[in-house]
Amino acid sequence: MRSLLNTLFFVVIITSLSAQIAPDKYYVQFTDKDNSPYSITNPEEFLTQRALDRRAKYDIEIIEQDLPVNPQYIQGVTSAGATILTPTKWLNGVTIYTTEQSVLDAINDLPYVENVSKMHDLYNPVKKSFFENEEYDEEVTNNEKSSQIISSYDYGFAANQIEQLNGTLLHDQGFKGEGMVIAVLDAGYDVVKTHQLFDSLWANNQILGSMDFVDRDTNNVYAHHYHGRMVLSCMGANVEGLMVGTAPKASYWLFRSEDGASENIIEEYNWVSAAEFADSVGADVINSSLSYVDFDNPFWDYTYEDMNGMTAIATIGADIASEKGILVVNSAGNSGGSSFPWVGSPADGFNVFTIGAVDPNGNRVGFSSIGPTFDGRIKPEVMAQGQASAIADDSQGVQFGSGTSFSSPIIAGMSACLMEAFPDKTPYEIIESLKDSGDNASFPDNENGWGIPDFMAAYSTLTIITNNEEDHTNLVSVQPNPFADEVKVRVIEKSARTIELTIMDISGKQIVSVKREAHFNTEINLSDDLKGLSSGIYFMKVKIGNFQEVERLIKR
Repeated sequence: MRSLLNTLFFVVIITSLSAQIAPDKYYVQFTDKDNSPYSITNPEEFLTQRALDRRAKYDIEIIEQDLPVNPQYIQGVTSAGATILTPTKWLNGVTIYTTEQSVLDAINDLPYVENVSKMHDLYNPVKKSFFENEEYDEEVTNNEKSSQIISSYDYGFAANQIEQLNGTLLHDQGFKGEGMVIAVLDAGYDVVKTHQLFDSLWANNQILGSMDFVDRDTNNVYAHHYHGRMVLSCMGANVEGLMVGTAPKASYWLFRSEDGASENIIEEYNWVSAAEFADSVGADVINSSLSYVDFDNPFWDYTYEDMNGMTAIATIGADIASEKGILVVNSAGNSGGSSFPWVGSPADGFNVFTIGAVDPNGNRVGFSSIGPTFDGRIKPEVMAQGQASAIADDSQGVQFGSGTSFSSPIIAGMSACLMEAFPDKTPYEIIESLKDSGDNASFPDNENGWGIPDFMAAYSTLTIITNNEEDHTNLVSVQPNPFADEVKVRVIEKSARTIELTIMDISGKQIVSVKREAHFNTEINLSDDLKGLSSGIYFMKVKIGNFQEVERLIKR
């Protein structure tokens, strides 16, 4: 396991500059993965068994993108005089540090190097991380606790933020995140080793490991920043009567991808690197309470036009992570009352489950970032308590904090519990069930999305769907998949009923809608309906009466 994890290092891409000024950090983009010692036929060399099991469960292929960066290319960059920081297999490059322009020139001359891009202003920290404007109250007192619901847990100060989601009832069903792996991407996890709220995580070996993608030399995520500690407590805290999080039985990987002292685009690259690692160790859920729009160097600043799901670095990485079968949960951002009120990166991702903030009474908080994305998609997806949220303080107690940094992990933890209950449901199906359960589902908008989800309602819906699927074994088959020009849907039905077929792209946009009458053995050819469809991933929803099934389609 140790030797395998040592191969799971990665990071990111991007904008090339016509001239570079050393010393600083740079990204080297490679041209290909030719002559790699790794092969997609031997994925166990670079993916853990848990990661392979997740792919098998969701019928996800191992592709060239999964191969590590060619080690010969990395050696070539090292030989040119650069210090290697982190490779990125998804984006096929490596981040480096150098103090010499001649080193950059030598790297640019390598035949397998496409370009070299600066991605860090080493001596120019002028911007703060998005969460630095969040507010934290003093330690709360016992008389501030309140709960109107009798549950198997005494949630302490976290009662309202879980009850608001009807999460207590899901916990009472026995689903508390056990067997699920959540990767947390943040700025540091101070006092997590000593705070009583996390004692059970350590005692039960639920902290699986950590990795520092900011300072790889020190690799001590517990020596930096408070923000990750607060975020983790929303999920993993487990001291009854004081605070219990939304996934107290889940296991956690703790990654430091954010440098709280500055705001450089390398942090997005770190984000992708951490997501790659999360994928490789088999994480089920990623929580990212991070958002990127502007940086210390305005050259890297994003515009609203860039919030299109296809431009920002972390957004690209987040959607790749979702394609690997991970549920990616991200804060909407805290800029709702600013001149840039929209969600940032990676919250604008097509497959990212973006979470806004409400107050304890369920009303949207003004700072919660809004949609739509530039291409018109509704954001956020759902809401959770992000004002006066219970979080771990810096000693042994609890305080209240406000920000979408906390609404995101509250949802991420509960979502892990729902995935525990329905291990065969895809992240897409989990998200759709939660959107459908929202209190704004009838009229979703760009301030509240689909509203506050009801996890028990989503549980009930998925239970009905699962039971119907069991009653309709082999009812629907879709061939071929992946497909080139046509898809044939075969339906075996004992009585004449209407079949509704809906094909959606990864953003949820409806591409095809077909209604047909089904008899004992009905075949529907969708070749004409799929003309002009670009290559990529799609979802087909098949509905027959009360039966509903979602198939993942791949267009070659």
